[in-house]
Amino acid sequence: MYQMARIEEVGQSAIRTHHSVIRLQTSECLQFIDITDDVDEIVARAGVRHGWVNVQTQHTTTAIIVNENEPLLHEDLKRLLESLAPRSGEYEHNDFSRRVDIPPDEPANGHSHCKALFLPMSVCVNVADGLLQLGRWQRIFLVELDDARERGVSVMVMG
Repeated sequence: MYQMARIEEVGQSAIRTHHSVIRLQTSECLQFIDITDDVDEIVARAGVRHGWVNVQTQHTTTAIIVNENEPLLHEDLKRLLESLAPRSGEYEHNDFSRRVDIPPDEPANGHSHCKALFLPMSVCVNVADGLLQLGRWQRIFLVELDDARERGVSVMVMG
């Protein structure tokens, strides 16, 4: 029979939190925007020495990824995403007769929502000694999966 271990509280510490929103304008579908420097600045302002930063998109047709900032790799990733959910494909989501509350400027973006299925909406990165713990080639990107527009990225620093 398993006997419950005794847990002894030896101390408490307050966790500091800081929240910011990065606002940016995208310029095209399948655009990779490096936001690493913005996130790094937010972590520095938060004053957290050890903890985490969570970076989350506020949109269903964008994604947040960690990858290399290499233009030819981005072209490979664009080609892969387009093969998974081609812009020219047929999507039920694009049938605007489905609802009456669709805004007049609503884009036919079923492809964007389908691409988003394959990518994360957020990433969490460790912070140690006040620095993002990214590898040599790792960068944080907002990926635009739809047409150009203003976007928001929620950044929560905890530690």
